[in-house]
Amino acid sequence: MVHIQKSFSKNQSPTLYIVPTPIGNLDDMTFRAVDVLKQVDLIACEDTRQTKKLLNHFEIEKSLVSFHEHSEEAKRASLIDDLREGKSIALVSDAGMPLISDPGYTLVRDAREEGLHVVVLPGANAALTALVGSGLPTDAFTFAGFLPKKDQDLRNRLKELDRTGHTLIFYESPYRVKQTLKRMNDVYQSSRRVTLARELTKTFEEYVSGTIEEVYEWACSNDATIRGEFCITVEPADHTEEEEDHWWASWSVIEHVDYYKSKEDIKTKAAVKKVALDRGVSSRDIYDAYHES
Repeated sequence: MVHIQKSFSKNQSPTLYIVPTPIGNLDDMTFRAVDVLKQVDLIACEDTRQTKKLLNHFEIEKSLVSFHEHSEEAKRASLIDDLREGKSIALVSDAGMPLISDPGYTLVRDAREEGLHVVVLPGANAALTALVGSGLPTDAFTFAGFLPKKDQDLRNRLKELDRTGHTLIFYESPYRVKQTLKRMNDVYQSSRRVTLARELTKTFEEYVSGTIEEVYEWACSNDATIRGEFCITVEPADHTEEEEDHWWASWSVIEHVDYYKSKEDIKTKAAVKKVALDRGVSSRDIYDAYHES
């Protein structure tokens, strides 16, 4: 059944508000966000200690309940019950727009399915801030959050995303940013442009731009400051028509088979058949090449 919400009707029911918080600079908190946090009955947050600091700064006293990836399923039903009982709730993350690389979409989904009111406030977001400041194309982009930790999974994910033809945006920790840049340098053309943005909106905000190879070399040098959370923005691939037709063209047979095994969670035999179909050769040829290497 279709549910239509008039977000600002006069007879407004109890509401789940999605409230962005600053990603560093507290002056980025909007007047509307402060007013909503003052008005709601309950605030659901990732880390009650972090949110308490924000509330103290704006002299707000409210009941807090933790809502994070480990508690999401258990807390969701309770929060929906609170909404049904007439309480308005604000959902916040530790920093930025809730639900972006954070838990919470299931809470919004359940509230929508129950016909409950959901209102999203605009506000700070690290990915979009980094994109706009990167100087890379903004007409089409893919936000991919954090990349896999295992090396082969990381390579496969980078190759998969490259097929979009979009500017790519990633979050990365200071502990892994060098490894990620190294793998990008291996997988992508090293002459492609990339921008690192760190400590966005904070005192030590910094943008580092250049080719993938140049930025990787900088990251490995003594000139680099590898602290704080990073956003990595990568220039779209310049696919030729042939490359678009054959997205796997740069892959070895092993990489091609392993991609299907990882992506679709299938066994080698099934992956070999898919690769053979892609390449227009016999399954036996792919099987032999895979096991001989």
